Amino acid sequence: MHPERMSRTELRAGASLAAIFGLRMLGLFLILPVFAVHAPSLAGGGDLVLVGIALGAYGLAQAVLQLPFGMASDRWGRKPVIIVGLVVYAAGSFLAASANDIYTVIAGRVLQGMGAISSVVVALAADLTRVEHRTKTMAMIGSMIGLAFASSLVAAPALYEVIGMGGLFSITGVLSIAAIGVVLGMVPEPHARRDPAEGAARGSLRDAALHPELLRLNFGIFALHMVQMAMFVVVPTALVAAGVPIAAHWKIYLPVVLASFALMVPPIMQADRKRLHRPVMLGAIALLFIVQLLFAVWHAPLAGMAVLLVGFFAAFNVLEALLPSLVSRIAPARARGTAIGVFNTTQTLGLFAGGLAGGVLAGHFGATGVYVLCALAMLAWLAVAAGMHPLPDLGRGAIRHAPVNGGAAGAFEHKGL
Repeated sequence: MHPERMSRTELRAGASLAAIFGLRMLGLFLILPVFAVHAPSLAGGGDLVLVGIALGAYGLAQAVLQLPFGMASDRWGRKPVIIVGLVVYAAGSFLAASANDIYTVIAGRVLQGMGAISSVVVALAADLTRVEHRTKTMAMIGSMIGLAFASSLVAAPALYEVIGMGGLFSITGVLSIAAIGVVLGMVPEPHARRDPAEGAARGSLRDAALHPELLRLNFGIFALHMVQMAMFVVVPTALVAAGVPIAAHWKIYLPVVLASFALMVPPIMQADRKRLHRPVMLGAIALLFIVQLLFAVWHAPLAGMAVLLVGFFAAFNVLEALLPSLVSRIAPARARGTAIGVFNTTQTLGLFAGGLAGGVLAGHFGATGVYVLCALAMLAWLAVAAGMHPLPDLGRGAIRHAPVNGGAAGAFEHKGL
């Protein structure tokens, strides 16, 4: 096998784990484009704060349990923990499908979030992939998340018109069950695990939580997903106000997302091939800042909104692929699951904070208040990320291709990381 090419096992691992993420996130994202418009039909749904909590409650539950799930997977294996999480997520989806009031939706969203497997899936991807191909693997996962987001934006309005919000939540549960089949039938088996009694390396949680470079990335993923969730408290209603009925939102989202995918590919390729991770990341953050600032100060016509959304999705998809890859490279090998658990905890805290802040600010200051918050968050992230150190050389000489007898260590380990 050529060392610069992904092996068949790596390709299979990347594709199958991306499919798990895609099935799960498609269900999650199907709610996002339509819930703010649907909420007033629920008892208590006229309160924008409760709408924001319903959108963000998933993230709060995820934040509480991402780290325990990651640590559990270091001890007892990735696949069993992933399956348990998918079952819990499906149960929450079916609970939300039965809701007639906003509080039952919030309860269902909390239960969905308790299936906190994102960190475990990313850790398994790292276990099954050599370090020099990890950006490609994370790009596969990130692209699938972006594709799921894009598909949901296109499909959700039309599906909502036919099957309603309960139907969308039911689809979410069915997709989660389908993801269990992918885990059992498609995902390769990781290398042999060490004795669970050994536990994680002493100090691994401290190292994963307080590593300076990981702190920068954790702050970034928090800010990124806070902005995503806050935006979608106000974007669907803004499109309706601009004269686009909810059933026709796909006519905006489809070309926007296709254009953003075309724009994201070159920077991701350059980041991987030429080790330009830091400048690509800084450029994407700067683009997000500019987009949010323009949303705040420019009462854009529909065409202008579409252009700004292209910029948002292009930058979002680049960062969604890049950040998990950087975490998996920098994290101590024996605590990789724990480090990714910390990363995903901050990510899901961002979802909760964005939903809550978006609802509060929209209720008091309108959409402009939401966009100002998002612009300030991106400016703060830009300042934090500017001090990031370049990654160590990941050339062939720096890679040790020997299996590591550790569940969190994975199949390959980078010297010095």
